Amino acid sequence: MAKPHAAQRGEQGTTGDSAVSSESSPIGGHPTPDGPTRSQTPGARVRSPVDGLGVDRFLEGYGRMCLIRQFETAMHRLFLAGEVHGTTHLGAGQEAVAVGTCMALRAEDYVAGTYRGHGHALAKGTPPEPLVAEMLGRVSGICRGRAGSMNVADLQRGLIGCYGIVGGSIAAAVGAALAARRQGRVAVAFFGDGAANQAYFHECLNMARVFLLPAVFVCENNFYGEFTPMASVTAGANIAGRARAYDMPAAVVDGNDLWAVHHAVSEAVERARGGDGPTLLECQTYRHYGHSKSDPAPYRPKEEVERWLARDPLKLARSRLLEQGVSESQLAAVEADALREIEQAVQAALAAPYPDPEQDRGREFCP
Repeated sequence: MAKPHAAQRGEQGTTGDSAVSSESSPIGGHPTPDGPTRSQTPGARVRSPVDGLGVDRFLEGYGRMCLIRQFETAMHRLFLAGEVHGTTHLGAGQEAVAVGTCMALRAEDYVAGTYRGHGHALAKGTPPEPLVAEMLGRVSGICRGRAGSMNVADLQRGLIGCYGIVGGSIAAAVGAALAARRQGRVAVAFFGDGAANQAYFHECLNMARVFLLPAVFVCENNFYGEFTPMASVTAGANIAGRARAYDMPAAVVDGNDLWAVHHAVSEAVERARGGDGPTLLECQTYRHYGHSKSDPAPYRPKEEVERWLARDPLKLARSRLLEQGVSESQLAAVEADALREIEQAVQAALAAPYPDPEQDRGREFCP
């Protein structure tokens, strides 16, 4: 009888010495031979390296994470009140991936986000007020109320788009990277674990490696593709391991650790900007809500949810900052600022008008 795959045995990867390595460790969560899926244990290979940035920079990053959390909390409330039309996909719990990544970028660098992209936009610098207005379909929105929750773009700040098509962000970032290599810029693709099984993933990683494009592929692995456990539909020890086929550097990263994400992305960005090509990073994290607002997520084991909530990225960052000498009053001030900024953005958005079809015709088609 064949020896079971490491991932089928539910083994958890251990922390490595290097933030970015072509070696990657197996993750748990694949279904056992008799059917039930094992709960994923939080944590991953790359954790909390010593980082060159000062504590003030990470305090700023923590503030950005708080801003995203407050934004998502407000969107949840506004959706239930009927103010957000259609659906929305909340990224609460995944803040460290977006913020840690964007902290390693320059203002002119490109980012392609997913339909769970509110945090990507805020991390890249989109102001909360026009982003809230966009969620509410108001004319003051960053896309004049025409993008809604899933398709936000902010070209002024390098957000080339958030994509409702699974894996679409990967292709968009590779296209941007073709231009970026002539501009001294870097392009980042955020995508979920489900996108790693799309053709976009394989075609684009291959192309990026062949042409040594300045791209960083950041997989936000929250272990569920909509309602389906990743492990039941994804072959291999982990997603990062797929980079070996393209001779591409890769790493599994603790996606709830702001410092670990920033360190891993910084190394990848340095390589990309230096002409050494792309990197694949698998940031293991967990969404606090269901897939979308129509999903109460009953498929996730209670014990699994509790373990991940205990490793809330905001809690981890807060504890780390206290250890580094930041005072309780400083943290409280940052948290209060984030709450106040979102509350003001919500009030402004609710007061803004909807687009007038006669006065504000869309630009989707040529006249």
